[in-house]
Amino acid sequence: MHHANVFYGHAQILARYCGLQEAPPIWGYLQHGWNTHDGFAVGHEFVPGYPKLVWSEAVRRRGWSLGLRDYVVIGSPWAYLLTLQPDSAPAGEGTIVYPFHGWEGQQIVGDHAAYADEVRSVEGDVPLTMCLYWNDYLDERVRSVYEQRGFRVITHGRRGHQYVGGDTDFLDNQLAELRRHRRVVSNRLGSALLYAASLGREIGVYGDPMVLQNDHAVLGGMAKQLRLFPDLHHRQVDPDVAARVSTEELGLDVLLLPGALRHTLGWADADDGAE
Repeated sequence: MHHANVFYGHAQILARYCGLQEAPPIWGYLQHGWNTHDGFAVGHEFVPGYPKLVWSEAVRRRGWSLGLRDYVVIGSPWAYLLTLQPDSAPAGEGTIVYPFHGWEGQQIVGDHAAYADEVRSVEGDVPLTMCLYWNDYLDERVRSVYEQRGFRVITHGRRGHQYVGGDTDFLDNQLAELRRHRRVVSNRLGSALLYAASLGREIGVYGDPMVLQNDHAVLGGMAKQLRLFPDLHHRQVDPDVAARVSTEELGLDVLLLPGALRHTLGWADADDGAE
């Protein structure tokens, strides 16, 4: 199983949905995050004959336009998590913020203090939670910027690398936090906002978009996001538009039944682990 398949606890969520105690190796490459490219990291090497297991038809169309094949649409792990943890309770209070972040190999360049001040100005006198990627959370210089301005600062955990250090409850933590807030904002469109929209939360995109060191030109940067999703780049996004895009991009309407998903992932003969 490719190590990216277990990022954010994705493989474990799919296993839970399929009635398995542990996640066997997945036969294929599982999309681990949202982007406007082909659904995978730039430079991802694929072994011929293995399927690319993606969240939606939208992702498959983008991949096909780039000349890639062997796509299989299964829906996002987030969509399966929602079936495992349904909740009809009303939205909570305040705003949770997901700033554009880098990863272990690329850092973000931007003014966190200016962004924090703008968020406070726009959101007003409400409880504010700042959710940082784990390496930013551990950086006292970054974390203190938000703490000094009255933000509650959290992280959902680590995605891990090469099967080490990943938190399998990452998405469970994110779901709990999104449900406790009324509104979710960011300076870039990303997975977190789509997840929020799938829960009916109000979303917004505004502020300095910041930049990623040595960013890949093929991704198109902020300009591509604005071109593809202009209606999502407002302080307050139309909830009907947000719901439509989240359904299309997360594959909320294409989920497989447990038996079919097990077959697609190569788990048809897996033991459920029950005694």
